Amino acid sequence: MTGVLVLTGFLGSGKTTLLRHLLAAPQFSRTAVIINEFGEIGLDHELIETSTDQFIALTTGCLCCKLRSDLVATLDDMLRRREEGVVPPFTRVVIETSGLADPAPILQTLMIDTNFSGRLALNGLITTVDALNGAGTLEREAVSVKQAALADRLILTKSDLAESGSVSLRARLARLNHMAPLLTADHGCIDPDVFELDASNTNAKWGRELVSDEPDLHHVHDDGIETCAIAREEPIHAVTLSLFLEALAEHCGADMLRLKGIVHIAESPEQPAVVHGVQHIFHPLEWLPRWPSEDRRSRIVVIGRRIRRRWIELLLTGIQAEVQDAGAAKMTARA
Repeated sequence: MTGVLVLTGFLGSGKTTLLRHLLAAPQFSRTAVIINEFGEIGLDHELIETSTDQFIALTTGCLCCKLRSDLVATLDDMLRRREEGVVPPFTRVVIETSGLADPAPILQTLMIDTNFSGRLALNGLITTVDALNGAGTLEREAVSVKQAALADRLILTKSDLAESGSVSLRARLARLNHMAPLLTADHGCIDPDVFELDASNTNAKWGRELVSDEPDLHHVHDDGIETCAIAREEPIHAVTLSLFLEALAEHCGADMLRLKGIVHIAESPEQPAVVHGVQHIFHPLEWLPRWPSEDRRSRIVVIGRRIRRRWIELLLTGIQAEVQDAGAAKMTARA
């Protein structure tokens, strides 16, 4: 299984510099890089060795591919070329989006496209934020807010140039997305291990982090974006979870930026299910082999616009009651 990282961030936030340093690390020497907009990327000439067709061989041993209009076709072509031995056998893929891009469609494609089942696994979304201009960008550009809210990791760049303003920016990023660790790059450099997310089961890794989170679940908001976290002591039936996710997708749509959670399924008490959704698209359930701690509560976190925690709780409670009533009715009918 080849892991895929998505690297996003607004124009000028340091994506390319970060990527260049990352590709120089030994553990990233066999990485295929897909670039959303070739003109924007501007990879330094010392990185580029040769160019053939749409692939560029880098001195690090990495590959660079310009994203065509169809991401599925681009990825499928890269995998085919690897299988044919036309390109070096890369072991991971990094997709760098345009600074103006909404990363949600890319995440959705990687989550649900059957062409990549058993071939590619979404590792996560990394978002760079410019410490010098980031606060102003978040004020003016709605897409930068979404890039930060969707992130699994937030990387603060150029902090050496904006020490005075970085404290307030950090606070705002925490309000936008308190689930994502906020890390700082030093002149474009950061420990490559930060990007070593769980290639085989990123959602399960996130689920383990959820379990270890503090009991006092947060409820914060910024720019109309709120982080709502709910917990349930009692197990949840599989059909309840399915109906709950369907209802969220139907009623919230694009306003539900991201959902993640670890759920105690009544029918599978020893293997918790990890759920992951971006807007109205949900990744198939993933199962942890065991509970990572003694805490067996279900925890679900929703990051979205104008989505209240109380409404989510009532929705889940209502669906649970309906499922229980339907089950009781069936038992009565059989009797």
